[in-house]
This record gives sequence, C-alpha cells and structure tokens, in this order.
Amino acid sequence: MSETLLAVGTAKGLFLARSKDRRSWSWTGPHFVMQGVYSVAVDRRGATPRILVGADSSHWGPSVFTSDDLGASWQEPAAPAVKFPAGTDASLVRVWQLRPAGPEEPGVVYAGTEPAALFRSEDGGLSFTLNEALWRHPQREQWQAGFGGQGLHTIVLDPRDPQAITIAVSTGGVYRSLDGGAHWEPSNTGIEARFMPEEERYPAFGQCVHKVSQDATDPSRLYLQNHGGVYRSDDAGAVWKRIDAGLPADFGFPVAAHPRRGDTAYVFPLVADYERLAPEHRCRVYRTEDAGETWQPLEKGLPERDHYGVVLRDALTTDDAEPAGIYFGNRNGELYGSADEGESWSLLNEHLPSVLCVRAVTLD
Repeated sequence: MSETLLAVGTAKGLFLARSKDRRSWSWTGPHFVMQGVYSVAVDRRGATPRILVGADSSHWGPSVFTSDDLGASWQEPAAPAVKFPAGTDASLVRVWQLRPAGPEEPGVVYAGTEPAALFRSEDGGLSFTLNEALWRHPQREQWQAGFGGQGLHTIVLDPRDPQAITIAVSTGGVYRSLDGGAHWEPSNTGIEARFMPEEERYPAFGQCVHKVSQDATDPSRLYLQNHGGVYRSDDAGAVWKRIDAGLPADFGFPVAAHPRRGDTAYVFPLVADYERLAPEHRCRVYRTEDAGETWQPLEKGLPERDHYGVVLRDALTTDDAEPAGIYFGNRNGELYGSADEGESWSLLNEHLPSVLCVRAVTLD
C-alpha cells in the first residue's frame, strides 16, 4: 500500500509526517531544531528515496543535509555542499531551492541560492558546483534584493529536454537556458514591474517574480505569480500574459500546478504588497481548471473569518496521489491539507513555527 510523505520546513526546524490514507498522520520533528528550513526535495530516482534539506543555522550557517531512511538519520558532508568559489566575493546565505533532475540524469540535483545563483550536483546532492555562466551574466549585478532577500527560488526543468532550464530570481525575473546552463537570456516579456516608474514598467529584467510552476501535461505552459499579477506562458516563458481576472487580488507568493491534470493550478491571493493579508481576512485557495481563464475559491473546511496567515512561495504544494492532495502552511504555523484536490480541507497541524516550505510525495 502506498504512503504519503509530507515534509514541512519551518523557521525552527523540519517536521515530517507519513500517512497511508491522508487522514491520520504520524509526525516526527523538529529535525534541525532552531534552524530555518527554506528548501526540501525528495529524490525518488534511486533504489531508496533521498530527502534533501536546505537548513540555515544562525550559529553554523547554511548547509544541505540528506537522509536515505526517510528522516531516521541525517548526513552532512564534511566540506560544505554548496559554497561560492574563491574569486566570486560572495558567501552563501541560504539554499532557497533544491530540485532533482529527471530520470535521464541520475544523480543530478540543482540548488538555487541567496545570493542569487544556480548550483549543480552530480552526486545526488552531496556536493555542488556553481553555474558560472549565470553568475557572470552581465545583468546579474543589476539584480536587486527583494523584501525577503535576493534568492533564486524557482528551478523548472523541461521533461522533454534536459538542456532546457528555467529559473526565477527575486528580483531579477525569469531567465532561460536552452543549452544546459551554458548561456542564459532574460524571459520576462509581458511581466509588469509595478514598483518601477510608469515608463519603465516592462523592463527586460528586474521583475520580482515570486514563483513559477509548470503545467502537468504541456511543459511549455507555465504559471507565474508575480509581485502583483498572475501570468501564464504558452511558449516556455518567451511571452507572458495576465490571467488574474476573477481573483480577488493579484498579489501573492505561491503557485502550484496540478500533478496530472493540464490547465489546472492553485494560488493563495493576498491583498497587496502593502497589505499582506488574505482578502476579507478569509483563508481561501483559488483553483483554475482552464489555464487561468476562470478561478474558483476553495474554502470548505478553512477558516471563514479573522484569518491572517500568509502562505509563502514554497508553502503550497501537491502530492501525486489519485485524487491529488493539496497542502499549504502559513506564517501562523497552521498546516492544511486536502485529499480531494482542494474540494475540502482539514487542519493537519497547528502551533508550528512559521512555515517556510511544504513538500509532499507518494512512496510505494
């Protein structure tokens, strides 16, 4: 019988939960107590699943940990797994994203960091090397730090072509490489930078993109939550168009695509950058089933009033079960889950530290 593994990264450690029915859960944690866990990935390409965690200790600094026994034990390399090489005049602040590559590249794992950079591992996440082409891109020095820091927080890989990589930086925007990271070009046509003067609202780069997610059936279709505006691209990011009509607000952090159904994605709107609260103070996830042409609020089982929890960019996710499970955690330390694709919700945990990221996978 399959089992769902749920990983919840918080400001004070990692919590793990397992369930066979997605109703009752067995919890462990906090792992890495008092460390901020900003990134989690589960690599299922090997004989046993490997959990990768980007944790940040205020005393020891940031590191990448791995577990090959579902969190019963953890390993940390003797030398830092992610480290800026000499001559870059940079040091690692945190690992914002960990992304295993596809089955055609066993052992390859990508990491996105702050300061904004892309690293690649070929040994399952035990050691990483800097992507020099992106680091030395002539536009990089003009990227600014977003409110939460200058982070490379999104890595999208094309399952049709391992050489095609899309990344997003706050605040640098979307960049694409079609040759495995040897060359990079900005890919922000149509995305507004609302914080810029009106005559400079659509620059080639410099947008504060919050998250990008890839459609389940069409890898060229991407969904993007911006610092103001929800967008869709039908050509792998070459051109973007607004799809936020029908949402109560166009600001927010996460966007997550359904794991199997095309044209289906989820967002958690907030009023605006100056009021980072849910509209009407109601806890609601919104779903589109037609690639953003229309949106439906999903709120059965969620708090109906006086709710002030903010969902961050990596704190909304899906599993790959049937029907799909949808999960999100917030800055209030609440974790909600749906075992029916968002139709109804239940509170899975509460009084956690501030939730930074959530990941869910099905284990055979």
